[in-house]
Amino acid sequence: LISFSDLPKERISLSIHKLQSAGVKVIMVTGDQPLTALAIARRMNIISDKTANEIAEEDEIPMDIAIKRADAIVINGDMLAEALLEDEDRPEAEKGKKLGEWLQKSQIVFARTTPAQKLAIISECQKQGHVVATIGNNLNDLPSIQKADLGIAKGISSSTLTKHLADIILLTDDFNAIADGIE
Repeated sequence: LISFSDLPKERISLSIHKLQSAGVKVIMVTGDQPLTALAIARRMNIISDKTANEIAEEDEIPMDIAIKRADAIVINGDMLAEALLEDEDRPEAEKGKKLGEWLQKSQIVFARTTPAQKLAIISECQKQGHVVATIGNNLNDLPSIQKADLGIAKGISSSTLTKHLADIILLTDDFNAIADGIE
């Protein structure tokens, strides 16, 4: 499982395909607006199917039903915040249920997320038994770099502290280096 924040570069859709073929589930977690995130995710081949939003609009059905039908979802930070708030009143064994259901989807984008929400996503992925890698370059990424099983820093743009806390430092800022390394 890898999360990253990186503008699409040449070859990135091929790299995403390589990672997916190797059994890596790629989840996009970004601060971008949902429509921007979706456009980028489509360009990178993280999302290729109709999203729950598109299904809800086309079929004129509630979003929660569309999410159950869809393989591709774009969850915005407000939806995630609401789900996490609902968890506060639940017994420990039931916490993370909605997020866990979202993480079962094959094509996932989390948009307009906060660093705390990124941590919740990483925690739920780990709770489900996934080995989580995350890539980052700035101070906002430090908690997720530390929480992930494998923290990855960008070699050029990452802060000194991010590089110090990361498990792996890429030689470049190119996401494609991850797929090349796995290959």
